[in-house]
Amino acid sequence: MRRCAALKRLSSEHHSGLVIARRARIAAPAAETAWTELRQRFADELEPHFQLEERGLLPALEAAGEQALVERTLAEHRALRRLIDGGGPADLDAFARLLTEHIRFEENGLFAMAQRVLGSDALAAIQELHEREAGPSCRTGERGR
Repeated sequence: MRRCAALKRLSSEHHSGLVIARRARIAAPAAETAWTELRQRFADELEPHFQLEERGLLPALEAAGEQALVERTLAEHRALRRLIDGGGPADLDAFARLLTEHIRFEENGLFAMAQRVLGSDALAAIQELHEREAGPSCRTGERGR
C-alpha cells in the first residue's frame, strides 16, 4: 500500500528493522558479537522508533477507536523490549522472527488503518513529531545486505 506522507518516514524505518532482523537470523556463528550489535542497534534505532509510535501514532489511533490495534502494537513492543533486555545470543532467531512479524503487522495492518481512519490534522501532527524528534532514518549503506 502506498504510504501517505505522514507515515512515510515511520514506514521507511521498517527497512532498517528488517535489516536488523535478517542479521540476527544469520548470525549464529558469531552469536555473542551479533547479540551485542543487535542490542546496540535496538537502542539506537528501534527503541526511538517505538517511542515515536507510542507518543504520536498510537494515541491518535486510540482516539479513533482502534484500541485492539494499539494494544497489539504495545504488547509486541513490550515483548521485543523484554527479549532484548533479558535475552542473549541464543535468542537471536526468536528476536528476528518477532521483529519481522511485528513490522509486517504494522505495515499491513496498523499503518493501513491509520491512513484510513486518521484525519489530516492527526496525520500532520504525527509527521511533525517524527520530523522534529526522529533520529537518522535507515542506514542507507546497509540496504541489500
